[in-house]
Amino acid sequence: MQFRWMVLGFSLCAVAGCSTPPHKPVVTGRGDFAYTKEYMSWLIGREMRSADITGLSIALVDDQQVVWAQGFGYADKQARLGATADTVYHLGSIAKVFTATAAMQLAEQGKLDIDQPLQTYLPGFSIKSRSGGVDRVTPRNIMTHHSGLPGNWVSGMSERHPGSFTEVEHAVRDEYMAYPPDYIFAYSNLGVTLLGTAIGKVGGQGYANYMERQVLQPLEMRHSEFAPRIPGKSYDKGKEIEAFPLRDLPSGGMNSSANDLAHFMQMIFADGSYAGRQLLRPESLREMFRAQNEAVPMDFDFRMGLGWMLSGIEVPGAGVVASHGGTTLNSHTLMAVLPEHKLGVVVLSNSVTAQESVGKIAADTLKLALEAKQGIAPPAPVAVEAVELPLTDEDLRTYVGYFDTLVGVVKVSGKEGRLVAEIMGQKLELLPREEKMFGVRFKLFGFIPIKLAMLEELNLFLRRIDGHDVLALKRHGQSMLVGEKLEPVALAPHLLDYAGEYEVINKHDGPLPDSVRIQHEDGMLIGALTFPQKPGFTFRVAFRPVADDELVMYGLGPGKGETLRLKKVGDECRVLFSGFELRKKTAGKVDVQS
Repeated sequence: MQFRWMVLGFSLCAVAGCSTPPHKPVVTGRGDFAYTKEYMSWLIGREMRSADITGLSIALVDDQQVVWAQGFGYADKQARLGATADTVYHLGSIAKVFTATAAMQLAEQGKLDIDQPLQTYLPGFSIKSRSGGVDRVTPRNIMTHHSGLPGNWVSGMSERHPGSFTEVEHAVRDEYMAYPPDYIFAYSNLGVTLLGTAIGKVGGQGYANYMERQVLQPLEMRHSEFAPRIPGKSYDKGKEIEAFPLRDLPSGGMNSSANDLAHFMQMIFADGSYAGRQLLRPESLREMFRAQNEAVPMDFDFRMGLGWMLSGIEVPGAGVVASHGGTTLNSHTLMAVLPEHKLGVVVLSNSVTAQESVGKIAADTLKLALEAKQGIAPPAPVAVEAVELPLTDEDLRTYVGYFDTLVGVVKVSGKEGRLVAEIMGQKLELLPREEKMFGVRFKLFGFIPIKLAMLEELNLFLRRIDGHDVLALKRHGQSMLVGEKLEPVALAPHLLDYAGEYEVINKHDGPLPDSVRIQHEDGMLIGALTFPQKPGFTFRVAFRPVADDELVMYGLGPGKGETLRLKKVGDECRVLFSGFELRKKTAGKVDVQS
């Protein structure tokens, strides 16, 4: 998340409107949330104008009381239907928190042991592995995204008429694990979808029915459902867009409202009880909010609970901050709770452009609410002037080259005594600092140095872990993995035949890249993908050969380590990935770029 802030913070935008924030009272009574609501209403208006957000809803919960629930903008712009706290949105990955809740319910009943192999409950599930460990894929490491499973089974995942997500159990039998279990945080929708399939079988009702009867109904979440349909309208910069349903209900197929999600948070703050019914034991909730991955070196300071992320949202003085967001092609949502203070917020939006705003609104709401309830205010920012050092020959040797990162392959060049990284069509200068760290300076138009406060807080560094040159980012004293330095690997001559432009043979009616290309660049094979939803953006990923007919996505973390299979049909080159088959468009010379 922090690295995305760095990348997405390049553009300099004037704040829409000239209004000033409301005046903060000198003294307020404990539990008085009036200023929180006043300030956040002002901030939401500013963010919606600035990011061109059409509709947004919010709910703030203090223990068993919903202290604020409101909608802003439009649920349906053309019909002039305003958003409310009962407007139903597609939640995306917030569904994972509910799937984890159901798993813990079944664990309490003795029907599901979260530390037993997933195959115990899904005997039809199998997948290949180059390092073994399939029997160590468990509900626990699925809920923490440390199962080692690939990120997705992409084929059929998002289309107008998706099939059943339970088909995935058998679909992946010819695929490979991306990592050994418990090796690295690697976000996996596939894993949670398989866990949901197991919940449906163990619960004896099918996943959606189990969730309805055992979770949604007891919580009186009357506007909520697990279904592939997308409720309401979706927008991109104020224009209505088509929203494609999602097949994988357990990992991203929940629809709900701000008011309904407030009930879920109230259950959490009541130690698992709601309306006189115990949905979860207090000890199960404590385990869900306990960091599960402190012994994983690759994760640095990033922490995961069971279903809940414990890093990413900063609320100073709050203790545990547990959250989960939902990012899809058409909406952005976020739910965050402070279990120690019994405060929670949910922010839901129907707009493609809302991602950064949703995160800011949620974090700022919790900061103000914590101050209003407990008198805990964020510390005043302390300006620390970073000391820049001369660039050395060792710096150049270490950092010039290719890096895989959260935003794809990045090339770092040593030009005129400077280190310059090319990221998403922009250029950043890397500035040596103390303790072998590097700061970042944005170069407007590629050559005008610009200081941005956001970038001033960031420090990049390399660390050797388990044979990998791991690229990490440090911000506010916390470090997280953002990538790996890539070393060229010897390529067998026949692999160069696969360089070129590709087309998908087995297309479906859902979103697909509008171009797919494999390039041979500086001794590496690099894939370049463009998407109609992101004009002007090219996502680049490097490939490393592991067999004569197999490549893996080079790098560390989510989406990496996954396998592409190669085959030839006559003289025609084909690539198989995640249920898709791609065909090289034309035979010809190897595409070489420098």
